[in-house]
Amino acid sequence: MTDMRTNKRRIAALGVVAALALGAAACGTGSTDGSSTEKITLVVDTFGKFGFEDLYKQYEAAHPNITISERATEGLDNYWPKLTQFLTAGGGAGDVVAIEEGIMPYYKSEAQAFVDLADYGAESLKSSFLPWKWEQGIAADGKVVGLGTDIGGLAMCYRTDLFAQAGLPTDRDEVSKLWPTWAEFVATGKKFKQAKPGTAFVDSPTQILNSSLMQAAGATNNLTYFDESGQLVIESNPAVKTAWELATEVIGAGLTSKLATWSPEWSAGFKNGAFATTACPSWMLGIIESNSGPENANKWDVARIPGDGGNWGGSFLAVPTQSEHPKEAAELAKFLTSPASHVAAFKAVGALPSDVKSLSDPAFLDLKNAYFNDAPVGKIFGEGAQRIKPVFVGLKNQAVRERAVEPAILDYANGKISADDAWKRAVSAAKAKAK
Repeated sequence: MTDMRTNKRRIAALGVVAALALGAAACGTGSTDGSSTEKITLVVDTFGKFGFEDLYKQYEAAHPNITISERATEGLDNYWPKLTQFLTAGGGAGDVVAIEEGIMPYYKSEAQAFVDLADYGAESLKSSFLPWKWEQGIAADGKVVGLGTDIGGLAMCYRTDLFAQAGLPTDRDEVSKLWPTWAEFVATGKKFKQAKPGTAFVDSPTQILNSSLMQAAGATNNLTYFDESGQLVIESNPAVKTAWELATEVIGAGLTSKLATWSPEWSAGFKNGAFATTACPSWMLGIIESNSGPENANKWDVARIPGDGGNWGGSFLAVPTQSEHPKEAAELAKFLTSPASHVAAFKAVGALPSDVKSLSDPAFLDLKNAYFNDAPVGKIFGEGAQRIKPVFVGLKNQAVRERAVEPAILDYANGKISADDAWKRAVSAAKAKAK
């Protein structure tokens, strides 16, 4: 329909304007409260598992003029270059787009590409979120770029059948007692390897590297590869050194499958029992279930992460300015990040709420996951969620992690270079990516 503001500029006669307004109402593009009743489709771009499917159905039932279409991309490394391309081109992005914590700093620096969600009432939601999660979605100019979906409280997921075959305990409390520290985790891995030499104890060296880095950063200076001034600190940050040394120790002990996380081989490894453990941020629950398939139900369980908790990952929902339906998209984003939706997403795929109310909701705390032997996942992930400390990630953090550090550690794991050369390569590549 023709924009009424344009009509007002072009048509002087009040009677003509009134007639057009009545015609618009008759066409069904508006309602007396000013909301749109036009039939529209809202596209939601995601990566991984967000657990929104049932929420879409609820929203469509309450908004019969809206159809929601999700475009899910497999793997963040495939998703964010595509999203960046769409934003640069000025077209192609969804009406609502998911943004992962590690790339949010970059998109906040390009805040002009996104709607200010405060224009659609988002400020009223501020008190609902963990304070640091809310701040992560705010650009330097105060624009509300993204509303938080999940956070990534850490645990360790393990195969009970493989543990039993190796003569290790399978009860989750007993398993947690095996590894109060990472040193004891490595010692347990060596026992597993001796009993089952043909099966890897750990899925991927990058899972160990990334989870232990976020944990070490949260326990020390809250920094990973960059400091808050934007300077690369990969060589001087003790948290990076701690995580790198642990990953190389796990590799050197022959405990890892040597697979790259998100690779087809890694995904298949869940189904065929190629490894016994994986570092398990809460969002990994849905990925494990999807990759392992129904035939492996009840073979996985959840134990404590070695060390003292930690957080790895989490996402936001944003609305690009290129959306033709910014109001409707903003309302959908608010719905998908409401307290009830947080609980529903956690129940569906283990997306740990970043909403304060949800974290204390008995409906969340009492949740168990049938696929993981009825593990009390609400309690396991919820107990430490409000104590999680935010970790700073720089503007180019994702590029350094994915294209400098991870390739180097994987080359060492696969015997292509020495540990010393892997470190030198990681540092050299990080410096190039940080420019």
